[in-house]
Amino acid sequence: MSLFAITLSAAILLLALGAALLWSGTPVERTAKAFPRSTVAAVVFFGAGALWFLRLLSQLGPADFGDYRQILVLVFAAVGLGAFFVSRDFLAVRGVAVLTLLVAHPALASSMAYTPPPPSRVWLNGFVYVAIALAIWLGAAPYHARDLIAWLFTRRTRARTLGAACVAYGIVLAVLASNYHTLQ
Repeated sequence: MSLFAITLSAAILLLALGAALLWSGTPVERTAKAFPRSTVAAVVFFGAGALWFLRLLSQLGPADFGDYRQILVLVFAAVGLGAFFVSRDFLAVRGVAVLTLLVAHPALASSMAYTPPPPSRVWLNGFVYVAIALAIWLGAAPYHARDLIAWLFTRRTRARTLGAACVAYGIVLAVLASNYHTLQ
């Protein structure tokens, strides 16, 4: 992906999340609190993450266990499918964590694609590194997502403050993305 596309995608994601948190109505709170244990969200996010990971495994070269890629694909496909039966709790959170980690590589690679890389890329990289840290933390202990969401909606000002921060960062990334469009 180009630096323009990945930065604009991050901006849109932050603006949408920020707008929902700024509104912070009962439907947003109800949806957020139901998300960690949602079966539909688990199928969508964990399923997408598993399929993407299996696709990456299927393209391994000889230096990366490529001689065993069929076995690896089968084993990880069984593990991914088994997760829906064995550890359904917080599978949606794990799915978002997996997708975040899978998106991080192309996002960071796109910021280094230009020589010299634009100095403003640190805004995108900072967002990606924070997302990586959150993904590792919540992927390892997904029940913290439930606690974090409960804490966030205990007071509406918390959700709105986070929403305002997301909108502000999203605007910064959108402005930077418009500047990157000229690099192409």
